[in-house]
Amino acid sequence: MTQDRAGIAQRAGDLLDAMRSARPLVQNITNFVSMDTAANALLALGASPAMVHSAEEAGDFAARADSLVVNTGTLSQPFLEGGETAATAAHMLGRPWVLDPVGVGGGKFRNDAVLRLLRHRPSVIRGNASEIISIARVSGLHADGAAPRGVDSAHSTDAALVTAQHLAHHCFCVVAATGAVDLVTDGRRVVRLANGHELMTRVTALGCALSAVVAAFCAVSEDAFEATVSALAVYGVAGEMAAELAQRPGSYRVAFMDMLDAITAADVAARLKVL
Repeated sequence: MTQDRAGIAQRAGDLLDAMRSARPLVQNITNFVSMDTAANALLALGASPAMVHSAEEAGDFAARADSLVVNTGTLSQPFLEGGETAATAAHMLGRPWVLDPVGVGGGKFRNDAVLRLLRHRPSVIRGNASEIISIARVSGLHADGAAPRGVDSAHSTDAALVTAQHLAHHCFCVVAATGAVDLVTDGRRVVRLANGHELMTRVTALGCALSAVVAAFCAVSEDAFEATVSALAVYGVAGEMAAELAQRPGSYRVAFMDMLDAITAADVAARLKVL
């Protein structure tokens, strides 16, 4: 992927088409609030979701899935056991998996859970800026406290840049800090995208669904950095297109799902904003 706008848009469109052709099976171990939204976002975009999270079958299913996302939103011990089982299997089998560390920094159990999941080498860590700063701090990489405000971010992605790069190096993965400007880095390469719309922050679980979409794109690319940038590009452009059809959160949610279904490579090429 060339890191100019045209190259990013071209690769995003190519991977969108490849993902729709492949219809990857994405295993979602995600929080109870976001299950419906994540499943419908994947279906609308062209992937195939599976919401398999129990420890008794999560590992076996990970062997069948093309990619995995583990989200720590509504965390419990059984939920964590399922996530660890699936992440272990995904790592051993070479399947890409995405960690969405919702609320990391909020308490000892959650922090310890995230550290346990990190041992299984996620391909991508995707969170808001405060979560990225917090997961770095929990991992011993950042001296400042950065507890998230609920599931919202108290920081800009620019504030997370250096921390995200260090975290990517430390975990040998891609880190995506999302917000008004989305930041993606593998520790060396950095891309900033500026699509999306403010209404996306007023519909619960759209961030969690984005992590599932990142997993879908990772299933069709050997380069997790390219896959993550492409997923964020498509998602942000769809968010802007939806805002042209709806101005309130309830109708926006419906319009956003429609735009995930309707978006094309040409839309990405015409609308993508790279900083």
